[in-house]
Amino acid sequence: WQKIKLAFLCCISAVALKRMLNFNAPPLKNTAAEPVWKVLIYDRFGQDIISPLLSVKELRDMGITLHLLLHSDRDPIPDVPAIYFVMPTEENIDRICQDLRNQLYESYYLNFISAISRSKLEDIASAALAANAVTQVTKVFDQYLNFITLEDDMFILCHQNKELISYHAINRADIQDTDMEAIMDTIVDSLFCFFVTLGAVPIIRCPRGNAAEMVAVKLDKKLRENLRDARNSLFTGDSMTAGQFSFQRPLFVLVDRNVDMATPLHHTWTYQALIHDVLDFHLNRVVMEEGMGAEPSAGARPKKKSRKTYDLTAADKFWQKHKGSPFPEVAESVQEELDTYRAQEDEVKRLKSIMGLEGEDEGAISMLSDNTAKLTSAVSSLPELLEKKRLIDLHTNVATAVLDHIKSRKLDVYFEFEEKLMSKSTLDKSLLDIISDPDAGTPEDKMRLFLIYYITAQQAPSESDLEQYKKALLDAVCDLSPLNYIKQWKAFTKMAATPANYGNSGVKPMGLFSRVMNTGSQFVMEGVKNLVLKQHNLPVTRILDNLMEMKSHPETDDYRYFDPKMLRGSESSIPRNKNPFQEAIVFVVGGGNYIEYQNLVDYTKSKQGKKIVYGCSELFNASQFIKQLSQLGQK
Repeated sequence: WQKIKLAFLCCISAVALKRMLNFNAPPLKNTAAEPVWKVLIYDRFGQDIISPLLSVKELRDMGITLHLLLHSDRDPIPDVPAIYFVMPTEENIDRICQDLRNQLYESYYLNFISAISRSKLEDIASAALAANAVTQVTKVFDQYLNFITLEDDMFILCHQNKELISYHAINRADIQDTDMEAIMDTIVDSLFCFFVTLGAVPIIRCPRGNAAEMVAVKLDKKLRENLRDARNSLFTGDSMTAGQFSFQRPLFVLVDRNVDMATPLHHTWTYQALIHDVLDFHLNRVVMEEGMGAEPSAGARPKKKSRKTYDLTAADKFWQKHKGSPFPEVAESVQEELDTYRAQEDEVKRLKSIMGLEGEDEGAISMLSDNTAKLTSAVSSLPELLEKKRLIDLHTNVATAVLDHIKSRKLDVYFEFEEKLMSKSTLDKSLLDIISDPDAGTPEDKMRLFLIYYITAQQAPSESDLEQYKKALLDAVCDLSPLNYIKQWKAFTKMAATPANYGNSGVKPMGLFSRVMNTGSQFVMEGVKNLVLKQHNLPVTRILDNLMEMKSHPETDDYRYFDPKMLRGSESSIPRNKNPFQEAIVFVVGGGNYIEYQNLVDYTKSKQGKKIVYGCSELFNASQFIKQLSQLGQK
């Protein structure tokens, strides 16, 4: 049970939220008791933190009858308590003061996502006094929940205003020192909240000379200052659920996005990462446009497309099982699920028709009583069956939309080619062929492929070769500004000497599909290769492995070491801890992606008993990353 902490990040965050929604008391065990009806007022940050963790039904079960945005027009509900969950910003505080003056609710439970400053608390106190509402402000809490939990082993810092701490923001050529300090403080505040919620003080490791080091230094200082004040420390006493952690403290590895620039651009082959790459997928919700009805006949008005939203959550067993699987396996599994569902549905229909028979002879009567039992059990499993049908429909729709992208853009070809580039395998086709092929992918797909070639090449292409590539890219209507930035970046980091090593993976095309190819299938994957992934560790996973297992490796030997519990901050890269770590959090400053996350999940499966959490300042797909590179590379 001591390892519960890191294994169930969603659980911890959800428990903290439920406690808050229960007026900061532990949620009642007795579910028969009627909940107290109340309203929840949040800002956009609060909404993003809650939405991946609690469904509308769960909120209702906890007595939340209304949930409203702080800055929306709200009517007074004078006989109901209100729970606020907002960032302690200037405009939020002003609005809370206005609510007090307008006497909107019976009582106010103010919960701040991050710690509120003394001066802002005084502003609220003054407003409460002026509005004669001091007794109504029942509680004020700092919740330290300034991060978004997406999975049991994954978190991001923010979704709103993420451009403020993006890769582009950190790597701008014209960035001022004060701006950089502000970005680092924002990141450190969220990471501090993360460790307070976790109830653990980590051992911090980071490389030298980049944004990750700046974050590490500031976080070490912030944790140290909090621990020094024993009376008010957030890591002692029962204010925290301390002690749920294993005896050993977790390792916290901070890395900079610049350590691996190829992976975020890589075309991927696993379900979750593909959805993020080709569909509109954020905060565990995918939004899709669906055509309504068949093609309109000549002269008829085209029908409006409807927008469908699907939540992909831990409650969905199929998603939990297959989100990290290669796409062809997912397509096959959806088909199998559909077949078993249809068989069950047919059985219910068959039993119903038998029930209608006019039983004259003895045989029919006994058959009837036998079938009555079967039908009763079939009917009782109907809700389960309907839920199953909903999930099958969901994944059929999502997987079909993904498959359309794979086919129309030849994403399997890109994936295979990039895997070969990254693992230095021999190429069976020239890069120019793919860039010049008008049927293969979008201009952005071509740019991604070329950037991966440029980043991973042992030797940069000669000027004449580069001109040839540039011409082909321009002919394919590519924007060359991302390449301008990557050229500067490569020259600056002198990556040519030690390009990131992506392992000697290589993918094996396994010929075309066997089962899914049958014509009855919804997924006709003709022309799409069934690529089987060979496991290999990406740079971030390899760095984590070196540090967790205490391996000596040139890549990580120079990493700095911080222990906030040591009284004097000693500057050394010599770890005092000689035992391998069982639990670790790896955090990418400058943005992360589902490919890296999945690689860490796969790595954990091979390590018995180890727990790893992946975090990043923002989660971007290749398209969003290319936009940032493009802004950085504009002349």
